Amino acid sequence: MKSIVVADIMTREPETIKPDTNLLECAKKMVKKKVGSLLIVDGKKLVGFISRQDVLWALVKKSKEDLSSIKAIDISPKKIATIKPSASINEVLSKMKKLKFDRLPVIQEKELVGMLTIKDILNFNPGYYPELDEFAQIREETQKLKRVNKSKKRIINEGVCSECGNHDILFRENGMLICPSCAETM
Repeated sequence: MKSIVVADIMTREPETIKPDTNLLECAKKMVKKKVGSLLIVDGKKLVGFISRQDVLWALVKKSKEDLSSIKAIDISPKKIATIKPSASINEVLSKMKKLKFDRLPVIQEKELVGMLTIKDILNFNPGYYPELDEFAQIREETQKLKRVNKSKKRIINEGVCSECGNHDILFRENGMLICPSCAETM
């Protein structure tokens, strides 16, 4: 498969938006076009990237603000991983695994020329499925381990809360043992 390059299988006209597009419009476009991300372009230059997760994050974290008042470029990551159209599929898979991304914008001479997703690769060669499935499982297991380790650090046992004096399950927060209700107020 070394002879197959990104340019052979990439999506040549990915869904794009302008930097001043608001998150409500982004969400509508993602649903309408059935895509998980949008590329933010200024002319033909890639200036940002917004995913479904970014919109959900903004909805949860900035729920007081109206989604139509938040610009896509404001929540876009500052650094964007990209790939060249001349890169081999093996290079792409390696980069995707390393960065834990499932899509990469394709850039040539500082201009956006396409997008390559795991779906594009699987449509071209389903034989990559076991390798990509392993990648997804590793990512999921890594997230589970982080959650378990975080909960192990926090849950102490039952006892008396340092804040309110109630007997309950205790968490360690800022060097104190507190109950769940006190932890919510901190």
